[in-house]
This record gives sequence, structure tokens and C-alpha cells, in this order.
Amino acid sequence: MSDSTLILVLGDQLSLANPALATADPVHDLVVLAEVAEEAVYVPHNRHKIALIFAAMRHFRDELQQRGLQVRYFTLADGLPTLEAAVVQALKDTPCAALRVCEPGEYRLRQAVAGWQEALGVPVEVLEDSRYLASHAEFRAWANGRKQLRMEYFYREMRRKHGILLEVDGRPAGDRWNFDQENRVGWRGQESIPERRQLRQDDITRTVLAEVAAAFPDNPGDLEQFNYACTAAEACLEFDWFCRHALPGFGSYQDALVEESPWVFHSKLSMYLNIGLLEPLPLCARVEQAWRDGSCSLAAAEGFIRQVLGWREYVRGVYWLTMPEYKTRNTFAAKTPLPAFFWTGDTELRCLQRALRQTLDLGYAHHIQRLMVIGNFALLAGLDVEAVCDWYLAVYVDAFEWVELPNTLGMALHADNGLMASKPYAASGKYIQRQGDHCKECKFSPAKMTGEGACPFNALYWRFIDRHLDRLAANPRMGLIVANWRKRAPAERKAITDWADRSLALLLAEASPPHRSHRAADADDCRPTWR
Repeated sequence: MSDSTLILVLGDQLSLANPALATADPVHDLVVLAEVAEEAVYVPHNRHKIALIFAAMRHFRDELQQRGLQVRYFTLADGLPTLEAAVVQALKDTPCAALRVCEPGEYRLRQAVAGWQEALGVPVEVLEDSRYLASHAEFRAWANGRKQLRMEYFYREMRRKHGILLEVDGRPAGDRWNFDQENRVGWRGQESIPERRQLRQDDITRTVLAEVAAAFPDNPGDLEQFNYACTAAEACLEFDWFCRHALPGFGSYQDALVEESPWVFHSKLSMYLNIGLLEPLPLCARVEQAWRDGSCSLAAAEGFIRQVLGWREYVRGVYWLTMPEYKTRNTFAAKTPLPAFFWTGDTELRCLQRALRQTLDLGYAHHIQRLMVIGNFALLAGLDVEAVCDWYLAVYVDAFEWVELPNTLGMALHADNGLMASKPYAASGKYIQRQGDHCKECKFSPAKMTGEGACPFNALYWRFIDRHLDRLAANPRMGLIVANWRKRAPAERKAITDWADRSLALLLAEASPPHRSHRAADADDCRPTWR
């Protein structure tokens, strides 16, 4: 095989559309997939994420072999520390003339691959990932000369480029680009939530679950609740289920905070998109067709398509445009250590407790839980930006740095100097009350600003405004809020900020000492309603 090519396929590139596989020669080329220690432990990944990726990799190995390709597969038990070590071992066992790989999705790994040619002594070809709908060059051209990169304008360009939700004359469907205002209905138990499919696990998946449980005993993730698709075919069935059962309710309730369900009407598809089991454009086309067929509202279809065609492509563009400097940004100089309860969910704030426990147990939370509950608390409390970003990268099944970092650092923490968002996504307890039913189960009242039983989000919100008054005053979208705060009597402002300091100190002291072990079930466990 001296004239052959070694084709490395990464764990988030499990697609036949992977450009590195496009010209694979079944006779001469060798495909390599590898479960390696470095990728599994660089943050304490949720066990659902590790299990999903490993199981999907093994199923993809079998699919490639069934298509006649030669595949070398390394399991975690083979003890290889890095992807480079896996390539070295494969080249030693089966000499090849060159290495081909689709560009990695994270900056740290791309930098590592950049040094492989010299280290390996063979040519290394790194191909741009053509599975995304906007190339690096396209995004750079769009961003060139813009001081602020607003997703809305990029999203419109993507709609035009791909012909999604457009009328024949080029106008947006419904004469509006965005129906977000119609997608913010709060939850009061007014609809029946469809029960999710329970996916059957085959021998490969069961083996992976056992291996991950043994190898990562202290990582978050309750594998007894593992219910993710591990093949492209099964992921397609999950998408089909969403279109038939959840899409009609998705539009109205995509921002709802719900006690009784982690999934509500959400698609639960981002993890499949991010590892290659699903492709974005067919999803958008199918959802558009559902609207045209009368199966869902235009607001529901547009809301889903905005997430996939807009946000997903946009955050990837921001990431590669600004790295590695982007990762160092910290607009508000936030340095408070991450609280212990971020690894246990043991807090008396009901909304935060539910979002954290769901995240730790399932590796999943929808975007409002991530942005307006967990992210909002992190922003108001001034939690250390790097620690918060690393936590988000660790705990979510769909988290890869290209998508996690801009969403966390830029959107949730507003730490990127306003590059992505025109104002901080900061909110008081009244927003959380409006969006769901957590508050009725909470010991704190969103109607109280200070005093025993007052919702900490209320005083923390004004503490955040007060601490960053000069910066926020310069923001046109924050002018009215800042003016209202300045109108308050100095004694009132001090009482609120003092109460916020006291409340935050108590919250940060909650729970046991920091650890990364999975939370044990207790009498208040919410899992029975999820299964």
C-alpha cells in the first residue's frame, strides 16, 4: 500500500459527505478512526457525549466496511494517547504515501494537525469541511468591514443563497424574515407534550455504554437514561418523529421553561448535526415543506430554520474568524470561581436546579435554559469566563468548541465586547416567571426584590447594572434601564446591591465541596417524568 492514502475520520465527521472520503479508493486507501484519551478527557465530558460519539464511530466503521472500504479502528482500550499517535501506529502497521483529513472543528486540534506533516514525514492534506453551508471565505467576505456581526443579516443572506423560505419573487415567506416574536409563549401546562421515542440499543451501543461507564466513573451523565441515535438511519427517524409530533408546537414554545419535561417540543437534533449523522440543508428543506403542506405554522418552520441555517452557521463563522484571540475576551472582567453546585445541581433556585440537573444527567438543555437560566446566572454573578466556557464544553452532548464558545462567551456572558449581541442577555426573575412554571415550585419569589424569600435574580440583575454602569450607559439599548437605575435613591440602590452581595455569597457557599462526580438520585429527582 505504498502508494495509498491514509484517511483520518474524526469523531465529529461521521458522514459519507465528509470530503476526505469523497475520493477514497477501496482497493488502496485505508480509513482510520480512533478513540483516544486526549479527545476524551481534555474536559470532563458528559458520559452521554462520549458514549454517543464512540458508538456512532463504531457504527460508522461498520458502514464504511460494508461499502467496501478498508478501515483500521482503534478503541480506547488500545491505549493511544492522541490522534497523532493513532496515525503513527496506523502508518507503522500499514505504510501509506500520504494522509488526508477533513479540517478539525476545534482550533486546538487544527493547530496540532498543522504540525503533523513534519512530524510524520508524509504529505498531509487538510480539506475544508464542505458539509457546512457557508465556507470560511464566504463568512469572511460577509464580515469584512462590519464592526458588529449581527446574525440576523447573515441569516438573510443564507436564506437567499440556499433559496429557503422565499417566495418566487425573492421576498421572504410571509413578508418577514423573522418570526421570533411569535416564538416566546410562556409555559402554563396548556399543551400535551408528546412522549419521546425510546431507542433500541444494539450490541455495539450496549458495549460502548458499559465501557464508558467503567472508564469514566466520575464524569457527569446518567447512562441509564441514554437515548440517543447512534447511526444516520436512526437519526433520520428521530428527525421524522420531530416533524410529525413536535414541530407544530416548537414555534410557540421554543423559549418555554417547563417543569415536567426536558425536551418539550424541541428537536433534540443538534448533536446529530454536529457529529455528521444528519446534514443541515435537507432538514431545512423538509421543515419548509412541512409548512407549505400545512403541517406547522410559518413561525415554527422559520424558528427551526433560523437555528440551523442561521445560528449554527453564524457561530461557526464567528469562531474561525476570531480565534484564537476570541477565547481570551472577558468584557466585564468576570473572575468569580465556578460554584460547586454547577457539578451537582444542588441549589435552592428551582429554575437553576432543574436546568443543571437535567444538563448533568442527560447532557441536554434547550437554548433558553442555557442562555437565560444558567448563562444569565453566570453573567449576573460574574463567574469566571474561561471556567464557564469549559463547563459548557464539558457537560453538553452537542458541545464542540466552534459552536459552544461563541454561544457561551459571546451570547450568554456578553464577554466578546459586543461582537455578537447588541446588549447583554441579562434578566431578572420576572423573565423566568413569565417563560415557565418553575417559580411556583421555588422557595424564592420573583415578586420580591430584597428580604427573606426574594428571588436572587432580581437583586443580582441590578447589581450587574450597577457594577458596569458606565459601560452599559454607552449602549443605546441599555439607556432606559440605566436611567431608571440612576433615578433611584442612593439608599435604595445600596439596599439592593447589598442584598445581592449577601444572596450571592449564600448561593456560592451552597452544596458540597467541588467535584465532578455524577449526582446521585434523591427524593426530589426529576427523572421519573423524563423516562
